[in-house]
Amino acid sequence: MRGRAVFYPIGWDDNGLPTERRVQNYFGVRCDPSLPYDPGFEPPADSPAPAGGTSPASAGQQVPVSRRNFVQLCQQLTELDEQSYEEAWRRLGLSVDWSMKYRTIDERSRAVAQRGFLRSLARDEAYLAEGPSLWDVTFRTAVAQAELEDRPVQAAYYRLAFPVAGGMPDPGGPSPRPAEVLVATTRPELLPGCVALVAHPDDKRYAGLFGGTVRTPVFGVEVPVLAHRLAEPDKGTGIAMVCTFGDTTDVTWWRELRLETRPVIGRDGRLLPGPPPGIDTAHGRAAYQQLAGATAKQARQRMAGLLTAAGQLRGDPEPVQHAVKFYERGELPLEIVTSRQWYIRNGGRDAGLRAALLARGRELDWHPAHMRARYENWVNGLAGDWLISRQRYFGVPIPVWYPLDEAGQPRYDAPIGPADEALPVDPAADAPPGYTDSQRGQPGGFAGDPDVMDTWATSSLTPQIAGGWSTDDDLFRRVFPMDLRPQAHEIIRTWLFYAVLRSAAEHGALPWRHAAISGWIVDPDRKKMSKSKGNVVTPMTILREYGSDAVRYWAGSARLGTDTAFDTGQFKIGRRLAIKILNVSRFVLAALPSGATAGRAAAEPAAAGPAQDGRSTAAITEPLDLAMLGRLAAVARQTTEAFEAYDHARALELTEQFFWFFCDDYVELVKTRAYGTHGAGAAASAVAALRLALSALQRLFAPVLPFVTEEVWSWWQPGSVHRAPWPGPGPGEFPAEADDGQARMLTAASGAIAAVRAAKSTARLSMRAPVSELVVAGPAADLAALAAVLPDVRAAGQVAKVELRTAPVPEPEYAVRL
Repeated sequence: MRGRAVFYPIGWDDNGLPTERRVQNYFGVRCDPSLPYDPGFEPPADSPAPAGGTSPASAGQQVPVSRRNFVQLCQQLTELDEQSYEEAWRRLGLSVDWSMKYRTIDERSRAVAQRGFLRSLARDEAYLAEGPSLWDVTFRTAVAQAELEDRPVQAAYYRLAFPVAGGMPDPGGPSPRPAEVLVATTRPELLPGCVALVAHPDDKRYAGLFGGTVRTPVFGVEVPVLAHRLAEPDKGTGIAMVCTFGDTTDVTWWRELRLETRPVIGRDGRLLPGPPPGIDTAHGRAAYQQLAGATAKQARQRMAGLLTAAGQLRGDPEPVQHAVKFYERGELPLEIVTSRQWYIRNGGRDAGLRAALLARGRELDWHPAHMRARYENWVNGLAGDWLISRQRYFGVPIPVWYPLDEAGQPRYDAPIGPADEALPVDPAADAPPGYTDSQRGQPGGFAGDPDVMDTWATSSLTPQIAGGWSTDDDLFRRVFPMDLRPQAHEIIRTWLFYAVLRSAAEHGALPWRHAAISGWIVDPDRKKMSKSKGNVVTPMTILREYGSDAVRYWAGSARLGTDTAFDTGQFKIGRRLAIKILNVSRFVLAALPSGATAGRAAAEPAAAGPAQDGRSTAAITEPLDLAMLGRLAAVARQTTEAFEAYDHARALELTEQFFWFFCDDYVELVKTRAYGTHGAGAAASAVAALRLALSALQRLFAPVLPFVTEEVWSWWQPGSVHRAPWPGPGPGEFPAEADDGQARMLTAASGAIAAVRAAKSTARLSMRAPVSELVVAGPAADLAALAAVLPDVRAAGQVAKVELRTAPVPEPEYAVRL
């Protein structure tokens, strides 16, 4: 509407763990990569589930299928889901270009994601490393720091007695040496993996222990007592048991204090079958065998029994609720296991890169501005690089192979990449350059990387995917960097940050200039909507009940950066507004000098003349008409400024406020004049002003209420309202903005007609009932303003006589005699 061509494609984010879980539940299958592909495979008879629900098949009943069959089912289901989404978005009037679609799992996206990874690898930004990884036992995959969330969990503190071992400081040291050290922990099952005790360096209770050792209860393994700033003196007993690995703080201590590694938890969330290094005694090994293979919960209870039997559990477990880290879509607490994973450097271990990414954040225009703090807090809080590999099936494969040595062992230090023109590739099905498929898994041959990339590794490149990077250079030059990233606040740490990271590395620039950050939709009690809480509402239901414009009105009233309550009352207000636009448009288009109706105007759009098309101001001469258009000019300017400031809610508010003044006051004031009761010139002025205002209002409302404005525009104007010029200063639009005198004129006229209506309403009379006399007392300036529009006030209120009295009051006062 402002003369720009807009690039706004639609993208479907298909790949990722939620898609896999949905496919498992929907079709009643599970992926088994060891199985061969079955080209004739059909899902179980009791799937798909009706109406998008879940299949009756439980996890134990799920049919195992090959990876390729599983991926095909993922693609099949996402295509069905996309049809439902597209139906909802089209009905809502989402203004994307539906001729430009992409999917994060289609061939183009896979090629771009793999190309981006290989270029990062060539620049040493991507690297393979073995070490502790955050592991979700629900999905059996590693996850990144950005995908974590804290959830409250009921637990208990167990107080374990660690006997003090030899090698302690002299008794004359900083503090007496105790016989044992009590450690409070909520995870006693990790005791076999204990590698140290850690207290704060300023904690005098343990100063005499630093540099010495203690022995682990039950297992008798000697471990050091060390000092570290992250220990919390007021938590538990103030001294922590470091296990490899219980939480992310354990990882920090393990890395910075250079401790041993004694893994205990396996990828299935159960304790490993054999004891970790360090448990060398027959008694210790026998104790561990009582834990081997148990889940964490089972092992916790068994460990408590072992501690009690050994006399090394002090007191009863103390109930406590504490925050535990979960994968945001997982069902069980995260574990930390040792594994080999791919990472991309993100500033978590590089102060220089962190500073550069913070500077990028300051280059970006944030709407609202305070959301930048979330970005900076995230960057400053990074504890490690971005883990991008996932041990799943439906995603973009990591595009590397590993040569196998003569013993058939992978050489992870010499990955083989594909030729660029071969992208996208699937190392599980394709052979690397210089090899044949018969060499897969053979000594001297190759092995494909079995993992896929984190979905954000693809989504972080959506500006490049949509803009044609590496595939359409002309388009990419014209659209990159983009102008706007609209998104919600909770994925600043993922989608926004990762996109900034990848763009800065690849292009040395931001991927877009502005970020518009929305809030969540919450239920009427201001609680987050979720399926588990049962408080979600599907879009199509409310779209059918209230209409698309009503839903858009509610959404358009939501300000950036704030959560918005689901409010049916707002839908009703929006529906009323849309209906009022229809009705007032019918009236204005019926108020023609020739007496034509709105229906006739719609049937004969070519007959519209200069006074009818809403763009002529020559005929507008009456004071009230000029004052109304002067106010509208100011509203158009302020609305434009609000949109330019990414404040769509304010833009809607301004337009709506003027619209109700226009309908309730102005239209009623000039209605009789428009029909010629005051002569042809006065009528022409009213009709031209009405139609000019209607044209502007239809265009001002168009971004938020696209359907009703398109309908009423079609009654009298050629083309689409959404391609009509945006209202603003210029020939054929508005006169100058209202001055103080005109503003008083409008206020006085509105006040007078409101007083007349109120009197008739109180008396329960028709609004057409005559008024004997209207007395207005007030400041001289206000009375002069009212005098200029008195003919319209008298005609609208059926007022026989008006008396104006100068009075020392701040605002006019009205008396009505019926």
